[in-house]
Amino acid sequence: MTPPPSPLSRRGAVAGAASLAGTGVTVPTGAPATRADSRSLPRDAVVFRDVRPLGATNPVDLTVVDGRITRDRAPKGAKVIDGGGRIALPALVDAHIHPDKTTWGGSWVSRKPADTIADLAAQDAELLRSQSRPVAERAYGLMAHAVTRGTRAMRAHADIAPAYGLACVEGVGQASERLRHALDVQIVAFPQHGVVRAPGTAELLEEAARSGLVDMIGGIDPISFDQAMDEQLDLVFDLADRYGVGLDIHLHDRGETGLTVLRAIIERTRALSLQGKVTISHVFCLPGLSDTELARMAEDLGDLDISLTTVAPNESLVLPIAKLREHGVRVGLGSDGVRDSWSPFGNADMLHRAHLLGWITDVRLDKELAACYAVGAHGGADVMRLPRADLSPDSPADFVLLRAECLPQVVVDMPARDMVVHGGRVVARDGKLI
Repeated sequence: MTPPPSPLSRRGAVAGAASLAGTGVTVPTGAPATRADSRSLPRDAVVFRDVRPLGATNPVDLTVVDGRITRDRAPKGAKVIDGGGRIALPALVDAHIHPDKTTWGGSWVSRKPADTIADLAAQDAELLRSQSRPVAERAYGLMAHAVTRGTRAMRAHADIAPAYGLACVEGVGQASERLRHALDVQIVAFPQHGVVRAPGTAELLEEAARSGLVDMIGGIDPISFDQAMDEQLDLVFDLADRYGVGLDIHLHDRGETGLTVLRAIIERTRALSLQGKVTISHVFCLPGLSDTELARMAEDLGDLDISLTTVAPNESLVLPIAKLREHGVRVGLGSDGVRDSWSPFGNADMLHRAHLLGWITDVRLDKELAACYAVGAHGGADVMRLPRADLSPDSPADFVLLRAECLPQVVVDMPARDMVVHGGRVVARDGKLI
């Protein structure tokens, strides 16, 4: 079944369902709930001349009024931008990224061996202390780069721990404010060092939720890492319930350990009537389930409108997106960490991530390649409760213009994003932010 859309937190209004034309891929949509939705600003009318929406054979003029696509004639005096026969595709959404951790744009950092989350979290703190550039500057550089590659929105996880206080959350907030004309951002206060095992974290989570600095609060592996499942989940669910924020919980545990946590999240979501306000990231315990077990779990997730995100790390850990969608589960795609203490890899390019999704799942057909793009464009929008930028009338005018023959080729070849449009405004051109 497909659950009805529901508001995420203190922001947003409901948008209808839509699909990526020609792919047969449809996933549920929800309500916009982002801390910097630039579509509230006035827009001039713009005509993007000679473009091919979704790779259509014949070029058309795409008209934008007040930041939204319209089928009406352009008003007199509308600005005209020549698309030069380029394909217009929906802009992409990064549903899971850690911009506060990045060293993007700075000197190369040589990583040290690490075997556990605790080791990596300790290296996060060491790396932060070694950086001459503050979080706000590093996060801005990465987030601005994401915009130039066609990202319209992102859910940004920012570490919160006694080692940092609120510095990472505040830094990402400053970066998102600088980019509010080009990027819609939700911020998650992420307890990377644990909620219970790092004394003082619970108080910081409450301060972040109460102050309005964040849209969501997070959790991490309540059993294997925090070793206090009930205490962690009771605490974060209570904060979400009291302060009206969402939840986005990292769950790396596999097998029965992960499933135990998953069932506990489902139970608390149901008990507190937090339908539509909970996301679980990674969820490595799901891919190994049988079809029968997966269907049973997916039905609960769909009924409670619990969203999931994947970063497509490899074939065995990527979520079974199509099967989950059959039960109305929202599934978004994300970048995860980018050039941080955890890994030297990553580039915050969601087209590349859609390409990786196709690569590791060994897709070959055009409709399968198009479906990978749909996850990158619409899956994250559904998770973030944003209206889909599907180029249909009244949809947000968030799109990219690039040179290619068709959508499947775009996923494979990853051509340059010649122009990025957000809310009807050109915000990036030829790889540079405007």
